[in-house]
Amino acid sequence: EIDAIAFTRGPGLMGSLLVGASFAKSLALSLKKPLIEVNHMEAHVLANFIDNTPSFPFICLTVSGGHTQIVLVEEIYQIRILGETLDDSAGETFDKCAKMLGLHYPGGPEIEKQAINGNHQLFQFTFPKVQGLNFSFSGLKTNFMQVLKKETIKNKNFINENKPDLCASIQYTIIQILIQKLRLALEKYDVKSIAISGGVAAN
Repeated sequence: EIDAIAFTRGPGLMGSLLVGASFAKSLALSLKKPLIEVNHMEAHVLANFIDNTPSFPFICLTVSGGHTQIVLVEEIYQIRILGETLDDSAGETFDKCAKMLGLHYPGGPEIEKQAINGNHQLFQFTFPKVQGLNFSFSGLKTNFMQVLKKETIKNKNFINENKPDLCASIQYTIIQILIQKLRLALEKYDVKSIAISGGVAAN
């Protein structure tokens, strides 16, 4: 029942990509089936066509565990990167902040669960000053860690007593950073649709 073997060519972590490519090639050879390379980021964008048909051109914000980028999709295989993260991804930021709060991996769903009962305006965190449509989240992670350290010195139970509010505040900040760049892209490009993809889109 298998017509072909598809595998992720990249981008991604080199070790994982090598294992995936080697296994896919071996499987395709043994089954005598065609081998199809898939670009990880294009796949995220094109996943929007599974249940819908966005009108071209459209802007897609991709937020996943390893990547954060805004692209202009002019045609099915004409995808132009407008901006991407200069350091950490939004997903990695959720994971690291969740770890600092003693939450499980992956951080996005864990922070979201806690944030439902929190006040997103209680804590203010750093907004990165990055020109154009690129992102940066490393400064936000550092700021989050500094706030936790400073407040924990004053009150050792600070994290447990404020967990929902901390989660709501960091989630709100990350989302506002993403939306700010999305708005900037919409001002610059004349598009008919907006799409969002990647696991962190759930937040």
